[in-house]
Amino acid sequence: MINKTDVIIIEDNELLRDSLKEAINNSDSIQCHYSFSSGEAALDLIEEKELVPDIILLDIGLPGMNGIELIPELKKLSPASKIIIITIHDDDENIFNAICAGASGYLLKDLSSEKIVSSIGEVMNGGAPMNLHIAKKVLNMFRDQNIKSAGYELTEREKEILSLLVEGLSKRQIAEKIFLSHHTVDSHLRNIYAKLEVHSRSSAITKAIREKLL
Repeated sequence: MINKTDVIIIEDNELLRDSLKEAINNSDSIQCHYSFSSGEAALDLIEEKELVPDIILLDIGLPGMNGIELIPELKKLSPASKIIIITIHDDDENIFNAICAGASGYLLKDLSSEKIVSSIGEVMNGGAPMNLHIAKKVLNMFRDQNIKSAGYELTEREKEILSLLVEGLSKRQIAEKIFLSHHTVDSHLRNIYAKLEVHSRSSAITKAIREKLL
């Protein structure tokens, strides 16, 4: 039996919540047993049942605690879970705060349920899915703020790879884009993580954004 990717949905729009759940459960490799209309309800059940979902689809504009406030609380209860934001908000502040809080992807609700579901596979394969114009906004945050790598001694190649990480590309996509082998990209990533003193892709992206590192 194939182990399915386990997903929890936290979304107060009932129609979208049900549509996402249906699309997920129609997939051969993904399942959703729990969905919630508020963050508080999700936190209570995750703690009570000690749930460890692979992926959490999370809205920002929730009643009570908003999605960005929820991210650290969800990470406390289930550190291994990867969080994908699904929202109508495309302003720089929400994007920045969500990524810095630990979101692995940032998608707008104008995408189809099927496209959002496909992003789950991207995250499980090491990607960081974003709408194209969201990825461009993230990169523009760097350019507009004169990003520097002083202190970490990143090489030009490492800065290029870090930029592609922020853009949401997986290791495979990075290798294909800059014509390197997967092993070479892995080696560069290990060097980047060591120099930034982080241990994961999401931590590297968060540090790059917080410290304006490129």
